[in-house]
Amino acid sequence: MPKRTPDLFDMQRESALQQQAPLAARMRPRTLDEFVGQQQIVGEGRLLRRAIENDQLFSIILWGPPGSGKTTLARIVANSTNAHFEPVSAVSAGVADLRRVTKEAQDRLGMFGQRTVLFIDEIHRFNKGQQDAVLPFVEDGTVILIGATTENPSFEVNSALLSRARVFTLEALGDEQIGQLVDRALADKERGLGDLNVVLAADARGYLLNMANGDARTALNALEAAARAKAPSLGDKRLLTLDDIRDALQSRATRYDKNGELHYDAISALHKSVRDSDPDGALYWLARMLDGGEDPLYIARRVVRMAVEDVGLADPQALPQTMAAQQAVHFMGQPEGELALAQAVVYLCQAPKSNAVYRGYGAAQKDVEGTRNDPVPLHLRNAPTKLMKGMGYSKGYEYAHDLEAGRSDQSHLPPNLEGRIYYEPTNRGFEGQIRERLAWREERRQQQGTDDKRPGSRHKPVQPPPVDPQALSGEESQEVPEEPMRRKRE
Repeated sequence: MPKRTPDLFDMQRESALQQQAPLAARMRPRTLDEFVGQQQIVGEGRLLRRAIENDQLFSIILWGPPGSGKTTLARIVANSTNAHFEPVSAVSAGVADLRRVTKEAQDRLGMFGQRTVLFIDEIHRFNKGQQDAVLPFVEDGTVILIGATTENPSFEVNSALLSRARVFTLEALGDEQIGQLVDRALADKERGLGDLNVVLAADARGYLLNMANGDARTALNALEAAARAKAPSLGDKRLLTLDDIRDALQSRATRYDKNGELHYDAISALHKSVRDSDPDGALYWLARMLDGGEDPLYIARRVVRMAVEDVGLADPQALPQTMAAQQAVHFMGQPEGELALAQAVVYLCQAPKSNAVYRGYGAAQKDVEGTRNDPVPLHLRNAPTKLMKGMGYSKGYEYAHDLEAGRSDQSHLPPNLEGRIYYEPTNRGFEGQIRERLAWREERRQQQGTDDKRPGSRHKPVQPPPVDPQALSGEESQEVPEEPMRRKRE
C-alpha cells in the first residue's frame, strides 16, 4: 500500500491551506538545516539527527513546551523518510482510528515491505486503553511511533509504551532563536510577510521576543496579526510599533498548566524558597502560580502545610498566620486575597525554622506501623466501673493538678517503647524555650531521685540525623529518622 499520488484536488487543497494557514504553520521549517534551536538533540552528530538523515528511525517521544518544535520535527521526519507517514491527533482520534491505522500498517508492511511512522500529537491526551491499543504494534515494529507531548511522559505515557521509545526533551526557545524565526518570516516572500514590506521597530521587536516566552508560534502569529492590521505608512512599508505588537499580543504567553508538570515544579519552588527563608523567591513563585490561573485555595493549603512542616513550634504564630490567610482568600476571593497569601509566605520566610514536630510525628508513625501494638498501660486507662477498678485500671495514676509542680513524670508509653524520644526540639525560636522546659523537667526528675522505672536523660541535646527532602506527587516531604531515639536509664 504505497503512498497515493496526489491528485488535482489534493494540490488545490494544499495550496489553499498554504495561503490561509497562520504564519507559524506556513513558516514551519522543512529540513533540519532550517530548524532553529534544540541543538542538544538535533545538532550535528547527535543521535536523532543521524537517525533522521539516514532514515533509520525508531520510536521516540518528544517532550517540550508549546512552540518548541515538536510537531515541526515530526513534519521534517515526514519529508525525509521513505516510510509512510500517518499523523493522528489525540484530541480527536479514538481506538477505532488507531486500529484502522495499525491494520493498514500491517497490510502495507506485508504487501510492499513499507514501514509506517505513526505520529500522535498530544499523546498525553490518550487514556490507558488508547495507548495500549498501539503498544503491540510498536513492540513488533509494525509502526514507528513519534509521540509529541507538553506533559511529563513519566506520568502521562504508559510505562510499557515508554520503555519501548526514547524520550527526547525539547527546551523553550531563547530570545535569540525566536528572533531568527521572526527575521526569517519578515524577509520570506514565498511563505512569510516579505510582500507586505514590514518594518519592525527595535523596541517592538524586543517586546515581541520577550513576551513570546520561548513560544515561536505565539511570536509569529502575533507578528502576522499586527502586520495585516497595519496600513502602509512609509510609502509602501508598514512600520510596526511597540503599541502595535502590544495590541496584537494582549498578554504574555503564559507557561503554566495547573494540571501539569509546571504545577508541581512551581509549588516545589515556592516551598523550597520558604524553607530557605528567601522571601523574594517565594513571592516570585507565588505570583507565577497565581498569574497562571492556579487555585488560590490550593496554594493556601500548601502554605499551611509549610507552616507546620518547616516552621512548627519554632514560631507558634506561623500556623495561625497561614490559617488566617486561608480564611482571607476564602472570604475575599481574587485578587484581594492574593495579598494575604503574599503576607503569609513572607511571614514564613522570616520565621525561625524547625521540622522537629514533623520528624517526631513521622518517627511515632513508624513505631505504630513497625512495632507490636501493646495495650494501653493500666495506669493510663479510665476506670468508670468497679470491675475495671478491680482489674487495676487507673491504679497508680498521678493526677498532675494535684502535684506541686502541676505535672507528672509517670510513663505514658507501652512497655516495649519505654524510653522513646520522638520530639527533640531545636534551639531556634520558641523551641529554644520548649527545650529549656524539657531540660528543667528532666533535672527536677533527677533531683527527686527518680528510680529505674522512670525514663530519663532528655536534657542533653541530640542532633537529629540528616534530612533528605523530596517531592512525592507534588507534595514536599522529608525523610524521618529510621529509628526513634531511646532514653538511657539513669
